[in-house]
Amino acid sequence: MTTTSMIRMASVDKHFGELHVLRDINLEVESGQVVVVLGPSGSGKSTLCRTINRLEPIDSGIIEVDGKRLPEEGKALAGLRADVGMVFQSFNLFAHKTILENVTLGPLKVRKVGKAVAEKDGLALLERVGIANQKDKYPAQLSGGQQQRAAIARALAMKPKVMLFDEPTSALDPEMVQEVLDVMTTLAGEGMTMLVVTHEMGFARRAAHRVVFMSDGEIVEDASPETFFSNPTSDRAKDFLGKILTH
Repeated sequence: MTTTSMIRMASVDKHFGELHVLRDINLEVESGQVVVVLGPSGSGKSTLCRTINRLEPIDSGIIEVDGKRLPEEGKALAGLRADVGMVFQSFNLFAHKTILENVTLGPLKVRKVGKAVAEKDGLALLERVGIANQKDKYPAQLSGGQQQRAAIARALAMKPKVMLFDEPTSALDPEMVQEVLDVMTTLAGEGMTMLVVTHEMGFARRAAHRVVFMSDGEIVEDASPETFFSNPTSDRAKDFLGKILTH
């Protein structure tokens, strides 16, 4: 039996006006794999992440999630988005809802789960990310690290097949970064399929099965973390690593 790719991108191109932000992207992420996308600012990493659940439409090419092509719009697209959890740089929590309400909203509204079940599952998820004791607070009462862990719990509440992380720690104070990475590392260890855009090299080394390096809208390297960090093949990757690993 061949393993199906959970995410498949074939010949994907995208422009913002004159700017060619994704150039002939071919990428497959197998079920249970953790792929970390690295690259300098403006290399197309976030755009790549956002095309996978159609937050950004593409100009040409194919994107499939779990063997199904991305729908254009409507109900089918909403269904797909429910299968693809997304955690952004900003936490995007509903300010006027408690942390538990934030986590249960998707299952209640989209998955049509009963309230008791949604709350039980929601509490278990908050426990998992280490903030069950904050369940009745509002986002503004939590630290950035706690808010981001709540955002991860909220995405997991939909029981997604894939989790996308777009620089989930870049808006956090340094002392909060690790608590979020720890949750992500645990998820990776549990076999969640993950595509992670990040600047956190330690996480890439520790948790990734593959590192994809992007530059100028192209995938320049796709290798194991060991190979990428110790023996990058392209000058662009060598230059990038030289800059970030020397300070």
